[in-house]
Amino acid sequence: MNERPDLPDPATAPELFEGVLTRRVIAYFIDLVLIGIITGVLILFGAILGFVTFGLAWLSIPIAGPLAILFYYAVSLGSTRRATYGMAAMDLVLTPTRGLPLDGWQAIIHPIVFWITIWIAWPLLLLGLFTPRRQLLHDLITGTLMLRRSPMEQHWHNHASAA
Repeated sequence: MNERPDLPDPATAPELFEGVLTRRVIAYFIDLVLIGIITGVLILFGAILGFVTFGLAWLSIPIAGPLAILFYYAVSLGSTRRATYGMAAMDLVLTPTRGLPLDGWQAIIHPIVFWITIWIAWPLLLLGLFTPRRQLLHDLITGTLMLRRSPMEQHWHNHASAA
């Protein structure tokens, strides 16, 4: 599917892309802290429940991290805000680049591809320095774009008014 014709261009709307990469890094660390808290709660719950279930619940402890990650992204990125709590704090929003709206699968696949990229080929994160819209590898694969929320809302409003 082709890119939407109304996607913002960094040359005509630079405010949408100002500091996006820096904001993404800070948002990532905020998200890591929140995911760590959720993981800690799941591990604590599994440890306590393990005593009640004669150790059976302790088998869930190794999957606490991946479960916390999936839960966090499903609840935050899959919401109508289209942003994790870290992204929202840094005034970022995830926008689809193709003609389809951001759906639940895209909201789940985006972070999965991101975490695979981080684990396997983290130097490819530098790709964002060379793409015109500051897209990272996982953005290009999933057909998404990260923008600043507050200027984006004004951009879409202006675009809708012009049409």
